Amino acid sequence: MSKKVASVVTPRFRRQRRLGVELPGLGKPGALDRRPYPPGQHGNQRRKLSEYALRLEEKQKIIFHYGLRESQLRRFVRDAKRGQTTDWVDALIGRLERRLDNLLFRLGFAPSIRAARQLAGHGHVLVNGKRATIGSMVLKKGDEIKVSAKAQKNTSVMQAKSAPRLELADHLAKEGEGENEVGRLRDIPTASAIPFPFEPGLLAEYYAARKA
Repeated sequence: MSKKVASVVTPRFRRQRRLGVELPGLGKPGALDRRPYPPGQHGNQRRKLSEYALRLEEKQKIIFHYGLRESQLRRFVRDAKRGQTTDWVDALIGRLERRLDNLLFRLGFAPSIRAARQLAGHGHVLVNGKRATIGSMVLKKGDEIKVSAKAQKNTSVMQAKSAPRLELADHLAKEGEGENEVGRLRDIPTASAIPFPFEPGLLAEYYAARKA
């Protein structure tokens, strides 16, 4: 592995090891294969986390997996809470899972959410037949996604399609083949759609304590 590649992969692996869970959105699997414990001198010793630390870890999983900034997540939380008396976490995950970059990844058009964001940013993605360049845009039920013919020949796109990081989720569908392949958002996902161990109650408690 080159130094350039190592510099990208290592921090992502360290983040996942620190949290003790693989986050598919970061791309390459295997973060916990060799060292399934946090990095550092005392990483392989059992840790007893405080209630706050447990809640913080659930938030960090969301931050790292979806590739968000703190300010972005706070905005998504506020939007999810608006008009919600219960299950605002379901509403939050429904919005995050419907982001264009995440859908490109979940449909197997990109090897990671970051790569999916770049794919859109470079103008290679169509939503309902129109070019979409903002990876954070939130799609609606029934929207269709297609990758340009030029991008279909990109090595990372071809690899992602031949060996997708995740199985196709129930709320998604794919139709056609090759350059005519189209992905579709069949339904609005909930917290159960998250592709890693996640405790919605801990995230709710974290933001309840912060009154965000």
